Amino acid sequence: MPELAVIDTQTPPRAHHFVTMDQQHDAGNLGMWVFLVTEIMFFGGLFCGYAIYRGLYLPAFEAGSRLLEIKYGATNTAVLIASSLTMALSVHAAQTGRRKALITFLILTMLLGSIFMGIKGLEYVHKWEHGLVPGLHFMPSPGEIPANISPRHVELFLCFYFFMTLLHATHMLIGLGVLSVLLGMAIRGKFSADYYSPVEVSGLYWHFVDIVWIFLFPLLYLIGGRY
Repeated sequence: MPELAVIDTQTPPRAHHFVTMDQQHDAGNLGMWVFLVTEIMFFGGLFCGYAIYRGLYLPAFEAGSRLLEIKYGATNTAVLIASSLTMALSVHAAQTGRRKALITFLILTMLLGSIFMGIKGLEYVHKWEHGLVPGLHFMPSPGEIPANISPRHVELFLCFYFFMTLLHATHMLIGLGVLSVLLGMAIRGKFSADYYSPVEVSGLYWHFVDIVWIFLFPLLYLIGGRY
């Protein structure tokens, strides 16, 4: 039996200060892009700080990178790439009025996002157990840091690691909260081929968070090589 379109037959909600739904849709997209520009500037400052200190203490940053578990970072990279695919499919399902598909892809995106958070949490636990949490619990085992490298400079690298990944994880949590709201709206039949803007702008946010991780993974996990 072919899948039915969204059940909601009411006129899509249009705010009173917009003349048409197209104008409202374009305004929503523009607003999200402006917000993402501010996010780019925010993360850009962190990346600039990282680049400066990496240039100053490259051997220490390479040694710090080798303390990270690349299997976790690589797995999370694959998970987020898959979640970008399911998010794109969610947007397409909303645009074509396929409610069941929209619900399915939103659930899959949330599941993948939750897997990412779980793996990241496990990685943080391992860092605590090995004494690699800067400031709070920084007691690396003998031999983990080469004798010719300052442990304080390695600790600085781990400061960047925790701050940047925790900030990214916070954005992931926000994204999961937004997706849960969208899922509830989709279940109630609030979206159709004529009204899908919330799904589309949320997709832009989700893709941005995924792209940030694509930069974080090589900068944090791959600069030290493996031997």
